[in-house]
Amino acid sequence: MAELDIGQHCQVEHCRQRDFLPFVCDGCSGIFCLEHRSRESHGCPEVTVISDRLKTDNHKSYPCSFKDCAERELVAVICPYCEKNFCLRHRHQSDHECEKLEIPKPRMANTQKLVKDIIDSKTGVIASKRRKGAKNSETAAKVALMKLKMHADGDKSLPQVFLPKGSKEKSKPMFFCHRWSVGKVIDFAASLASLKNDNNKLTAKKLRLCHSTSGEALPLDHILETWITKEDCPLYNGGNIILEYLSDEEQSLKNVDSYLE
Repeated sequence: MAELDIGQHCQVEHCRQRDFLPFVCDGCSGIFCLEHRSRESHGCPEVTVISDRLKTDNHKSYPCSFKDCAERELVAVICPYCEKNFCLRHRHQSDHECEKLEIPKPRMANTQKLVKDIIDSKTGVIASKRRKGAKNSETAAKVALMKLKMHADGDKSLPQVFLPKGSKEKSKPMFFCHRWSVGKVIDFAASLASLKNDNNKLTAKKLRLCHSTSGEALPLDHILETWITKEDCPLYNGGNIILEYLSDEEQSLKNVDSYLE
């Protein structure tokens, strides 16, 4: 009876076991038994090649020299001034606070200082004139107040204020309580001067109290006293005010001088 030639011997020298279902290594293409089928167990040369390749393929990285920065780059980024290595984020002098960074000096510093001193001196003169003008206006208002008290309309127990302009008469002396709202002042003035007052109607033009210098319409809900003590646009006791009809879009008079001529 003929002997059947089935299977192959393991190629490991100290093994040589005959295996009927041998394993073929996909690295070196050798024939191995079950015990030596893995690359490590039969010392496959392909494993050594891959290990050597991994060892030689290690890339060197360069750490950033900037404080508290843990970034690393595959290539060196050297600052040409301080000659230190930095990451891409800190490569510029201003970014890594380079010790050799030169801060440019301001040009024409003396000229700029001279111009500033001239502007400051002019500003001081203008402010002084404004304060002096405001003081003169306040004094004139006090004199007008004394004259106004002799023939003004209104409750004699209330503090004196200013002179408005109505639509029928050019002017009429009046005074009001400084604790009243602007809306109440308008209603009281309209009643004394017999002016049409449709401030309670939505679509009608509203009777507004306007500043005699700036033409600004005073908000209806403001208290009169806040405008008497207001520094940037004050009203004075005995000073003039203007009553005029304005639409909702209008917040000031266009030609203030025409009312005071």
